[in-house]
Amino acid sequence: MKKFDYVITFACYNQVEYTKQCIDSMIKQGVDLSRVVVVDNNSSDGTRDYLDTLPLGGKIFNKTNLGCGVAWNQGALTLQAEWTIVMNNDILVSENWIENLIETAKRHNVKIISPAMIEGELDYDFDDFSEKSGLKMQNAIRLGSCHAVCLAIHESVWQEIGYFQPIPKLLGYEDALFFHEAKSANIPCAIAGTVWIHHYGSITQTAMKRERGLEQKQDLGNHRYQLSKLKQNWFLRKLNKIKTTKQAKQWREDELKKYEITMLGIRIDDSFKWR
Repeated sequence: MKKFDYVITFACYNQVEYTKQCIDSMIKQGVDLSRVVVVDNNSSDGTRDYLDTLPLGGKIFNKTNLGCGVAWNQGALTLQAEWTIVMNNDILVSENWIENLIETAKRHNVKIISPAMIEGELDYDFDDFSEKSGLKMQNAIRLGSCHAVCLAIHESVWQEIGYFQPIPKLLGYEDALFFHEAKSANIPCAIAGTVWIHHYGSITQTAMKRERGLEQKQDLGNHRYQLSKLKQNWFLRKLNKIKTTKQAKQWREDELKKYEITMLGIRIDDSFKWR
């Protein structure tokens, strides 16, 4: 297998219109689809027919919904590269997103890196926003933080802590466990202000909750089971949450003071809410 500098993978479960927008966004920004592996978790809405029309580097059609962890591992192992970009299927990417993301990771010597992000409705000019905001925050970085909506993972991380936990009933908690393992192994991570994506907002999880008759505020999986996989007692979880909240608040204050925006925003009622 040819060793690319990077490959891209994402999982999908129905929501074909969002997958189309995601792929169209990558094509618009010059992504070679032969570097992309898509794993379908048994969609029933035409997703597979659509994927069959694309010259992808890999297509995996699972017979059942095996969850994100299994799917991400399948994609990462199908094409192997120095950097694997794991992402959602309900995002839009910006110009030079991959190059800037990896370049920033190398400059700051981090092994897991995520782009800055706006979540919510696409009722603004994302291309214009991402260009201007990327220039404004080109030197901004949140060291020690990342998110699973989109992240570039260096190949050394797989060697150090392994892949995502392949347990379907984790139902979306795979990222938290992966980040926990990375932190425990002192693997440096970051969010880069020079790269922006638009995220519609956990479209697949929202649909799965609807299928199960759950309210959106409810957990998709068994929260006690998920937390048990962290192997942390209540006190440590509480302490870490306090530290994380305090650090996020400090980043927000510093970025607003310097840039008038932050790396994480939500689009609500035709305006941005920064966090």
